[in-house]
Amino acid sequence: MPINIYRVTPEGQKNEPVAWLCDDNWRLSDQSEALEAWLIAQQATLKPDKYIADIGFKPRKDALGGGAAIRPEMLRTMADFGMSLFLSEYQSDDEETV
Repeated sequence: MPINIYRVTPEGQKNEPVAWLCDDNWRLSDQSEALEAWLIAQQATLKPDKYIADIGFKPRKDALGGGAAIRPEMLRTMADFGMSLFLSEYQSDDEETV
């Protein structure tokens, strides 16, 4: 579920899908870049409301530190749209389930 963007509707109603990005790409750095590019492309059409951008990612096996950076400009754009960011970590395929 890499990036699921949806509009939060009033209680009791189903949330409204807005976009699905990075279909099978679970790398957080790639996803943050794709979300930023999508936000820039939507600036003229997306109206402020209550949105969620849920990034589903898996930890990198080769991770030694560092990683994705979310720039202030991206955060500002998200805030202007009324968009919250959820980071949903999923277990890697090679990890054992406890």
